[in-house]
Amino acid sequence: MAQREDLRDLQARLADRLSQARTQTAVGASWLAVKISDKNFLLPLSQSGEVVGWSGVEPVPYTKPWMLGVTSIRGILLTVVDLARMLGLPIARSEQVFAEASVVALNPMMGVNAALFVEQLGGLRGVADFQHSSDAGDAAPEFFGALYTTASGEQWQELNLQLLANAPDFLDITA
Repeated sequence: MAQREDLRDLQARLADRLSQARTQTAVGASWLAVKISDKNFLLPLSQSGEVVGWSGVEPVPYTKPWMLGVTSIRGILLTVVDLARMLGLPIARSEQVFAEASVVALNPMMGVNAALFVEQLGGLRGVADFQHSSDAGDAAPEFFGALYTTASGEQWQELNLQLLANAPDFLDITA
């Protein structure tokens, strides 16, 4: 039970910091750091919406395996996408993963009622948190932005959620 309260506290702090970050004029880019299938991703704050704890989804028949189902956030139905499955990343999830998981909605301004299943939240990051960046590479999906590296050598892949939301594969959920 304490773990649930800790997660709620973290989510409340993140929501507060996201709200503050949106209202302040920030120098450089700002991201929400997340882990998906043991990979580090950076979600632009301007393209991210509300963050809520994982409470499960209602499955939708005849959809692709990466479409986990639908959930309601503040009365709005959102499709929940398992980006790890969509990208073909290895998936090994225990009950502990789901206990720590969250759903990150895409910004409603994008016009797509969708959210991403996120295994772990990593807080807010800015350009100053990284030593250098490079291109994601030619084989990367079009919605991959720059690849950032920390001083300790950890790599973080930026995701352009607007490009993801408009990608034909993302929009075609039927099996």
